[in-house]
Amino acid sequence: MEEQIVYEDNHLLVVNKKVGQLVQGDKTGDESLLESIKNFIKKRDNKPGNVFLGLVHRIDRPTSGLVIYAKTSKALSRLTQMVKNREVKKTYWAVVGKEMIPQSQRLVHYLKKNEKNNKAIVFPKETEGAKEAILTYHVIKTLDNYILLEIDLETGRHHQIRAQLWKTGVPIKGDLKYGAPRSNPDGGINLHARKLEFIHPVTKEKIEIVATVPQNDAIWRACEE
Repeated sequence: MEEQIVYEDNHLLVVNKKVGQLVQGDKTGDESLLESIKNFIKKRDNKPGNVFLGLVHRIDRPTSGLVIYAKTSKALSRLTQMVKNREVKKTYWAVVGKEMIPQSQRLVHYLKKNEKNNKAIVFPKETEGAKEAILTYHVIKTLDNYILLEIDLETGRHHQIRAQLWKTGVPIKGDLKYGAPRSNPDGGINLHARKLEFIHPVTKEKIEIVATVPQNDAIWRACEE
């Protein structure tokens, strides 16, 4: 757990989540990062009682990258509000197939969650029950068979990046749910929460955190070189 913690102070803890890890408990009953970190802090800091830890935002299980947890209730309420107000800038990396797409593009769609199959339905225009989803991508590297996109999110919808890129004709590598031709060996997808930028909710200093990509994936390593 220690090697996954990329930032920690009295109020916050930020981890670089591995592919397959749950950010918080779900119906599978698998141990979540939330529980693992609580146990780690309890042991490391020799805490007698319960450890307070709150999840500020989520990323999908097959995705890797940065997740913020709050160590105090004050930090949790302020950060949750900041995420809601879009005051936390999130930058993602995504590996997609080598298709002819514009070098840079702002995508606007409307997404509706299908609870039955846990999938986002994508609409090109305003539709009842669908929420506006906006992102901007830039092609930042070209590999032999893939391209690397850097993505800035303007909204935070369920499966937003995965669904919007699929609708644009470039599904994320390994993402069978959204149109990828084959899965990745580790069952994950090549979507990585790369960078977080925000003003610390308590100290008010500017925080900028970058997470290394999964090192067990040769394509990811090539992207970072």
